[in-house]
Amino acid sequence: MSNSPIDYLPIFIMFTVAVGFAAVSLIATHALGPKRKTKVKLESFECGIETQGNARVPFSIKYFLVAILFVLFDVEVIFMYPWAANFKELGLLGIIEVFSFIILLLVGFYYMISKKALQWEE
Repeated sequence: MSNSPIDYLPIFIMFTVAVGFAAVSLIATHALGPKRKTKVKLESFECGIETQGNARVPFSIKYFLVAILFVLFDVEVIFMYPWAANFKELGLLGIIEVFSFIILLLVGFYYMISKKALQWEE
């Protein structure tokens, strides 16, 4: 069973159509869209409440860090679900792989704690 380049033609066509659609959509909306920039249109909008001060006030990176860490550990738990569903079929090799995965998670968690990523007091 050898793969020839012609076998990958449908994938190439699909990729070309997807990239072409994205490019044409971006160019068309930029070229055909209205270009009226008024003071009111460029203001920040917060649910009808009048803006107060600058909307680009910097805030602590800790918010982003906690969000990224949550997503990271949440996705890793999702990877553990198929293992739990196929626990009996995977046997000893599956147990070794999952425990090595959990150890890697714990190493990352220890690194996160050692860098004080979750301490809010400065």
